[in-house]
Amino acid sequence: MKTSTLNTLTHQEFENFGNEIEQLRQEVLADLGQRDADHIRSIIKKQRYSEIAGRTLIQFGLNPLSWAAGVGLLSVSKILENMEIGHNVMHGQYDWMNDPELNSQSYEWDTVCDSESWRNTHNFEHHTYTNILGKDRDYGYAVLRLTDDEPWKPRHLFQLVNYGVLSAFFQWGVGLHELEIDRIKSGEISWKDKIPFVKRFSKKAAKQVAKDYLFFPALAGPGAPKVIAGNLLANLNRNLWTSTIIFCGHFTGDAQTFSEEECKNETRGQWYYRQLLGSSNFTGGKWLHIMSGHLSYQIEHHMFPDIPSHRYPEMAIKVQQLCKKYDIPYNTGSFGRQYKSVLARIARYSLPPKKSAPLSVS
Repeated sequence: MKTSTLNTLTHQEFENFGNEIEQLRQEVLADLGQRDADHIRSIIKKQRYSEIAGRTLIQFGLNPLSWAAGVGLLSVSKILENMEIGHNVMHGQYDWMNDPELNSQSYEWDTVCDSESWRNTHNFEHHTYTNILGKDRDYGYAVLRLTDDEPWKPRHLFQLVNYGVLSAFFQWGVGLHELEIDRIKSGEISWKDKIPFVKRFSKKAAKQVAKDYLFFPALAGPGAPKVIAGNLLANLNRNLWTSTIIFCGHFTGDAQTFSEEECKNETRGQWYYRQLLGSSNFTGGKWLHIMSGHLSYQIEHHMFPDIPSHRYPEMAIKVQQLCKKYDIPYNTGSFGRQYKSVLARIARYSLPPKKSAPLSVS
């Protein structure tokens, strides 16, 4: 996948496109109100009940079936908290409510990644420089080669395995992303520069580990091993699900990349256009969208990160109409097809360029 180009529309078309997208954004912002507050509070209630029921069944279940049900409910709770609640709250989607529990600057989510680090590496770096090679460090997470614009190295032969490991430990990979090991190795920064981050990360990670693997197991007394196992599986399920959703929104075969040079002096219309070309949606039912934090509408999320995510389905209809009007591709497909495309892309770029023949995802 070579880098794309942002010169397919005329200057006036880019300006018109940007104005129409911005008009849509302003219309939705002006309409925010009770139904949006009701949505997030309903999700929070479901998440909390799922956690209570899950932890109760894990701790007091009398047979393997009830324990498994507890693991499932706790997994759902952790996914809802990370995806539809934490991620979206920290984007400022509910700051307008003036609810201290839903404030983007003070919310702390149930993962080893501390919120300050997330707001820096994700909200700012990734959403500002989406898919710009050399600027967006979320592109491949410094682990995977996903374009011919990145030099091939022998370690890339194993990137399907590396992807599996990254997915299983996804919260840790995201939590340590700000450490910027690649920049430390290159000499751009030193370990000393990262001391403040390491302190924050260590404090947050210790709190998470203590909660799931010390506090709750201690409450179970002799039943501590089954609580540890249950919490471990719930965290694993959350990690695998989160990784899958994020990769389906960013790294399908048709998601494009961009060079720093072509994004200089980018207009607002070109910025919106870049979000479109560099993102992927997938289709599904209501609860698939909720469990994905509505990142099933990754295109709309990249264009409108501060709009409550449950609004994306209705906004997507208008975005697609504008794409048709300006002859802009809109990358969407079934969940299964998009994930298959992700795996094909990872496999394709694990090989040296001369052997990187396209893989079919039909």
